[in-house]
Amino acid sequence: MTGITSADGAKRLVLVSGRAHPELAEDVARGLDVELVPTTAYDFANGEIYVRYGESVRGADAFVLQSHTAPINEWIMEQLIMVDALKRASAKTITVVQPFYGYSRQDKKHRGREPISARLMADLFKTAGADRLMSVDLHAAQTQGFFDGPVDHLWAMPLLVDYVRTRVDQSNVAVVSPDAGRIRVAEQWAEKLGGCPLAFIHKTRDVTKPNRAVANRVVGDVEGRTAILTDDLIDTGGTISEAVRVVLAAGAKDVIVAATHGVLSHPAARRLSESGAREVIVTDTLPISEDRQFDKLTVLSIAPLLARAIREVFDDGSVTSLFDGAA
Repeated sequence: MTGITSADGAKRLVLVSGRAHPELAEDVARGLDVELVPTTAYDFANGEIYVRYGESVRGADAFVLQSHTAPINEWIMEQLIMVDALKRASAKTITVVQPFYGYSRQDKKHRGREPISARLMADLFKTAGADRLMSVDLHAAQTQGFFDGPVDHLWAMPLLVDYVRTRVDQSNVAVVSPDAGRIRVAEQWAEKLGGCPLAFIHKTRDVTKPNRAVANRVVGDVEGRTAILTDDLIDTGGTISEAVRVVLAAGAKDVIVAATHGVLSHPAARRLSESGAREVIVTDTLPISEDRQFDKLTVLSIAPLLARAIREVFDDGSVTSLFDGAA
């Protein structure tokens, strides 16, 4: 079936997807036990995008899924057009499901005359007709305040922690934050891993140069332990690879990297495979093409979390309950 109808027949859920990450969309649809709404989408010769749904969405609670992956501007534009099409087709409510929030790193001004692009993204989706946003591990939690409406901020931490537990001896681990700004998240990791030691990496960044940071030293004790290096995303892999080397130089027995979003822009695969990390764990919020994969990479499915969150929203349930009150 292409949708779910509530027990009293008053509501109908439909799931639509853009072209950025069809495998994830199919997995989410299976988790909801629905079929994706048939959708025609293609590009005109000049790059303009055309979208049309193959069946009625009138009166439905519509969830429109799109991963903001490269070419990111194209897929964001496609999702905006899909939202507009849903609005004009008389969908009752529209929830934008963006597992990775495009432009999330531009959430504040570092210097004068810069944009706050994360706010612009929220404004664009509101203007297009979105009633609600859903995303996983925002780069900065305050991004939720940019959208004038409900925002479901999902956490991949339980999924990642459960997997990491199977890969380490919990009595001999330390959680390492890649910088001082993410210590709170690292603290939550440490708590879930039985109260293990916590450390962070002191680093410096030149705001005039993208994707560049210098890892200087580890603050905290990692000697003889398996270090769990956590972050929200890995882009070119330069910062996290340098952090692995610094942690190993500080005496860590080995390092496991865990991040939610595997952006993995070139040359991330080479850098990470040569970094000395025992394993690099990400989720499939973004598609990872074959040329960006490597032997030490493990990809976990985020689809069950998205499906459960969509179901809770449709049933007027509690998304927070998915995280045992942690979110």
